[in-house]
Amino acid sequence: METFRTIIPIKKTWDLTHADRILTMGSCFADRMSDILMQSGFRVEHNPFGVLYNPMSVVKALETLWYNIPFRDEDVFEYQGCYASFMHHTSFSGRDKDEVLKRIRMRTAQASQALHQADCLMITFGTSWVYALAETGKIVANCHKLPDYHFVRRRLDVAEIVEYYSEFLEVVFREKPDLKILMTVSPIRHFKDGAHENTLSKAVLHLAIEELCLRFPQIVYFPAYELLCDDLRDYRFYDEDMLHPNSQALRYIWEAFSQFAFDKNTKDLIHQLQQIHKAMQHKPLRPGDEAYVRFAQKNLAAIAMLQLAHPELDLTEEQDFFKRILE
Repeated sequence: METFRTIIPIKKTWDLTHADRILTMGSCFADRMSDILMQSGFRVEHNPFGVLYNPMSVVKALETLWYNIPFRDEDVFEYQGCYASFMHHTSFSGRDKDEVLKRIRMRTAQASQALHQADCLMITFGTSWVYALAETGKIVANCHKLPDYHFVRRRLDVAEIVEYYSEFLEVVFREKPDLKILMTVSPIRHFKDGAHENTLSKAVLHLAIEELCLRFPQIVYFPAYELLCDDLRDYRFYDEDMLHPNSQALRYIWEAFSQFAFDKNTKDLIHQLQQIHKAMQHKPLRPGDEAYVRFAQKNLAAIAMLQLAHPELDLTEEQDFFKRILE
């Protein structure tokens, strides 16, 4: 039978287990995949600077974490009564400067430890278009709606991405030679840059990742971009904005990632965890009756068995959920 679709071959290339500690950095697509990983029982520290779209902001954030660079008071600026950081997403901004600094410093300290302990680093590039401060040339992660005249817009080239990452990763791999790095290009198109400009931007990201994979055997590429844009090239797999993948597309990409990164034991464990989470969504007809109590006891026993077999799992939230039913 003739196949009317473009199939992206996915084979087992990577090795990720629940024993691995994961740090994810990058675009909003990285956030979505992080959510699925956490729901599947993985230990994930995700986007400690908030969503970062361009490669240079990601590596600058990684440097801050790796070298534990202190965040100074002057690294926060005020605009229209709101305090923000050019290294961070707007989710870190606020009206109280002390609270903003406290939140940033706390998250940075936590993520710095996570990076040094990580077994796996997952990086998603969103765009090679960057905004740099007109006065200093410093690339910002977010413009925080400041007027355009504060910035100069340009596109990164392949060489500068590769050289900057190579310099940083050589230091990291000397201390952590077994660190596994997975790189992806976000399949979310940045059409605000323009259709052709988005294509050029994504091409730069693909070429930079290819070169980094050739330089460092610890780095692998996962084709999330191709899975959405070439395989699922249909608007029924997109949200209403026609740019972001919908839940069906994310499930499809996750299934491909499972084939790419998980062995049978890991897949079986994920299935068991999904059964527990499915049970947590159950709406009883008569809360508090004997059948529902037995239901809770059965799931608590299953959680205890999983915790005994896999001490690396943190199932506190799941245990507390079913314990509350028995109270």
